[in-house]
Amino acid sequence: MKLRYRLFRRSSGIFFLEDRATKQQESLRTRIKEAAIRIFHAKNEAYLQPAISLQIARGYLMASDPLTVKRTWQHVMDEIVKTKHGPTRVRWETAIKDKAFDAIRELVLLETQAEHLLTAVERGTVSTNVHLRKLHNFCLDMNWLPWPIIPKRQWPAVKFKEKRAITFAEHNAIITWEKNPERKAFYKLCWHLGGSQGDVANLRADDVDWENKTISFFRRKTGTPVIIHLSESVMEILEDLPAEGSLFPYLAKVRAGDRATEFKQRCRGLGIEGVSLHSYRYAWAERAKVAGYPERYAQEALGHNSKAIHRAYAKKAQVKLPSLEEYERKIVTLPVAASQ
Repeated sequence: MKLRYRLFRRSSGIFFLEDRATKQQESLRTRIKEAAIRIFHAKNEAYLQPAISLQIARGYLMASDPLTVKRTWQHVMDEIVKTKHGPTRVRWETAIKDKAFDAIRELVLLETQAEHLLTAVERGTVSTNVHLRKLHNFCLDMNWLPWPIIPKRQWPAVKFKEKRAITFAEHNAIITWEKNPERKAFYKLCWHLGGSQGDVANLRADDVDWENKTISFFRRKTGTPVIIHLSESVMEILEDLPAEGSLFPYLAKVRAGDRATEFKQRCRGLGIEGVSLHSYRYAWAERAKVAGYPERYAQEALGHNSKAIHRAYAKKAQVKLPSLEEYERKIVTLPVAASQ
């Protein structure tokens, strides 16, 4: 019987296997002939006798990790939550309650087939796809899976719903209708600063430097520092907020989901569709693009990995280019960071 795999050695001295059926080649990452031959025979035996080979593989894995044949996806979910903190942990605690995961919760990792994961993705939402990918990668990083169940390129594409920026007319309608002074000020700062709702809601009075007209804080998501120069409009908003402690005492205490729900209710009452609190970031990014704000400065304000920045500066925001002569008359020399 012709063997499925062929063993050969390249000029570098590293041994490779070639699948005679698909012609795909795989590095064995070894220059030791004895080790390469053992892998070569194991691969061919696994092809000829898959059931027996699976039991042999389990025996080897149990010798290094006794929990291998018992570890379920629920165990993985519980363990990944332990590695998270703050708002990220809350999001994960919510995510693992997804009913789409019920079909695999008690399924042993080594008994999981690609069809099991694909079915969960099909039954779930975009969030299911995103979090299941992360669970799968977590297992690989922890060596709880000897190989990927679904190759990276074969995962169903993650397709988020299109998000849009909130317009000034919509923002103005919301703050005009809003009667609660704290929420009204919160929405105004979101418009002017473009910060995430968590960052803005947790601002404190001592974050404001009145003398230099700046506000500084650490982004809750990444921990990176942000320093923003404030316009007169923002200074006027801050003057009406508490001079000590939290600028938004109530909003700082509620969950992000509650803040989002309150905002959605305001929008629904005004007939505004397709926006969320995150739309303020998209609006800020698009305004920055249209105004000619340097992309580097926008990245510093919203975060270098902000999708709002990438989208606005890539194609979304429409810019009316001034003539060179007009720009020369209005140009402002921007400060350049000193080289390190």
